[in-house]
Amino acid sequence: MALESDLCIEGTWVKMAQKRTLKRQLNLVQVVMLGTAGTLGSGVFILTGHAAAVAGPAAIWAVIIAGILSFSIALNYCELATTYPETGGAMTYVREAWGKGILSFLVGSMDCISSTFYTALSAVGFAYSVSVFVPALAESPFGIGVVAIGAILLFVILNVLGVTKVGNIQVVMGGSLLVAFAIYLIAGFTLPNGFSTATLLPFGRWFASDNPATNFGVILRTIALIYAMYVGFEVIADDAEEIKNPTKNIPLAIMISLFLIVVVYALVVTVAMGTSSTIAGSETAISDTIRIFLGTPGATLIGMAGMVGALTSINSSMLSATRESFTLSRDGSWPAFLARLNKARVPYYAILLIGGVSMFVALIGAVDFLSYITSGGYLFVLLLSNLSMITLRKKYPYIHRPFKVPAFPLTPIIASMVCLIVLRYSEVRALIFMGGVLATFSIYYFIKLGAESWQAEHKRSQDPGRYRLVVPMQHASGLDNVVRLGARIAYADNEMNLCLLQVVDREVAEDDQARERLNRSRQYTLEKFIKYAVERNVPMYSKTVSGSSTAAGIIDEIRSDNNVRLLLFNWPVSEEKQVELGENLDAIIRSGLTNVGVLFDRGIDRIEDILVPVGGGLHCKLAIQLAENLAQADNATIDFMRVVDVDLDDEIYEDQMAFLQEVVITTLGNIPGNANLHSIRGEDPAASIVAEAQERDYDLIIIGSFEGQAKPGLPFGEIVDKVVRGSNTSVLVLRQHESPAASWLKRQFRGTSRKS
Repeated sequence: MALESDLCIEGTWVKMAQKRTLKRQLNLVQVVMLGTAGTLGSGVFILTGHAAAVAGPAAIWAVIIAGILSFSIALNYCELATTYPETGGAMTYVREAWGKGILSFLVGSMDCISSTFYTALSAVGFAYSVSVFVPALAESPFGIGVVAIGAILLFVILNVLGVTKVGNIQVVMGGSLLVAFAIYLIAGFTLPNGFSTATLLPFGRWFASDNPATNFGVILRTIALIYAMYVGFEVIADDAEEIKNPTKNIPLAIMISLFLIVVVYALVVTVAMGTSSTIAGSETAISDTIRIFLGTPGATLIGMAGMVGALTSINSSMLSATRESFTLSRDGSWPAFLARLNKARVPYYAILLIGGVSMFVALIGAVDFLSYITSGGYLFVLLLSNLSMITLRKKYPYIHRPFKVPAFPLTPIIASMVCLIVLRYSEVRALIFMGGVLATFSIYYFIKLGAESWQAEHKRSQDPGRYRLVVPMQHASGLDNVVRLGARIAYADNEMNLCLLQVVDREVAEDDQARERLNRSRQYTLEKFIKYAVERNVPMYSKTVSGSSTAAGIIDEIRSDNNVRLLLFNWPVSEEKQVELGENLDAIIRSGLTNVGVLFDRGIDRIEDILVPVGGGLHCKLAIQLAENLAQADNATIDFMRVVDVDLDDEIYEDQMAFLQEVVITTLGNIPGNANLHSIRGEDPAASIVAEAQERDYDLIIIGSFEGQAKPGLPFGEIVDKVVRGSNTSVLVLRQHESPAASWLKRQFRGTSRKS
């Protein structure tokens, strides 16, 4: 089950899922069209002829039987998708049943690959529909492939722009597709040159053979070929996280879409085979038959419908594949960058990857082979999903299930048997290919597992003290809490030691007596603060360097031995010393050599509750990481908080919460069990942070500096300055190192963005 954390809405704390979430924005009509038009779209146009070549007139029975058997699987998905309304579909169910291991990884990866191949298959179908109007395309060795790639590219762009646009386009295209099918069916059954029993059964029989076993095998081979036509419900489950009112809409959409698929596909195949006996093996069977009873206008209509239908299939299968890759990335199975969301809250890197792979696959152009691969992959996924439901019923008997499958456990058992039987009759080359894909992913999984184990072991084997946390020695009377905090931070990162750095003027350093006094002073300071290092078992030493200024000495030290992870200063009480420290900080920050932290000390007796205001910038991410390290070391609790405008509507407020989750997960890889995420409404961010800190009595506030160059008297920005001055809690301000070139480029980009 997903971890949970507290979410504060208008002062009320509720539970929310602790993971990066997509936005619920697809309504019932959009989802039905994703499941219906998306699967009917290309298969009915390009697979009808291939089904006729395998089974002859009996292809009609194969279509009907496959549809009836699919209802058992669809019912299981109604229960699973409403119990776990998350993106990812089958992978989510398998993970919940058997844990996050190789099985869930293979199911998710195979699901993604199958949807990617179906995207390519649909794009090839679109190209063949275009060839009805431009016959030269089918004659060119690259014509079909080029058109298919262009179609995929179109939907890559639309998906990147946002799923709402995709859903609206699906409704328009799906509606026009169903109208075209209605015209085809009505005209085919009523016009003189249309359907006739004599054409459908020229020898008065459904099968060419008298052997029942042979005929049974023919039916199953045909089902294996066309089964990708019936997985609209799987597409719906994959996108469950983006569906409004999932408890009601998911079961309705699954059952409505499957019913429409079965009825329309069965009737269309009946009309096609009852109109012409020469369509076997044709990729344009529907266009060929409508030309017989509606002439050129009919061929034009169905050719355009074929194009629209193929586009709907590209649309839905690409949406499914990208959400599966998003889930794999979000769970840490695939590279993390694939889970990044853009402003439209869609995984744009995943979209680009799936689009690129499907374009490459589309160049193959072998329709029957692509169909067998797609169907075989889906059947593998559906089989494990059905079995997972049986396990989940036993594992979580009391979990809330908005929809319960009837006749349990008979329904999932029948569904599993269907998957196994159809897999048995799939094309051998496709099964070999599928086995190769599973083997490849298995090898990747174990290599990744081994690499992660090696990295963890290598990190543990490194000598402690490889990196340093440096506390510049200011006045010893003001160093207690900053050294204590430094020891805690160094302890939290077992590769760090603690260095008390003393910077002296070069002339003083050359005087023997002065140097002796400095050494005694340094030794005294070390002995005074060594207790904090001993408490935490942290290596600690002191060092004296010379320089024309404190900043110059520190910068030279870092350049000579660049293993400093953090410079930790204490903000002085004296205004004169504040000005001096501000000047030194400015020089150190501009050097871009290391991370800088400044403790505004109000007393730190304990660290049990940490507040981290989250803005989303570079320095904020350093604050998130350091807070997590401290919390893990001290068994503390962290509240990651975001301040949002009081006038935000609910939808934008939800976006802000999703952004907060996105920043934390991107930084830490997940949301730890000791962390809470919440947002508060306020007109003044600084005042809201101060009020929150006072109300909940935090021990420490860790906040990232503002983005940009420091202003005189405000080294960390106006908001941070107000938080520091207004809070009674100790505040640690952090600024992550950034090279001067990167800082300059970022400022130029911001300036350009403001102008535009």
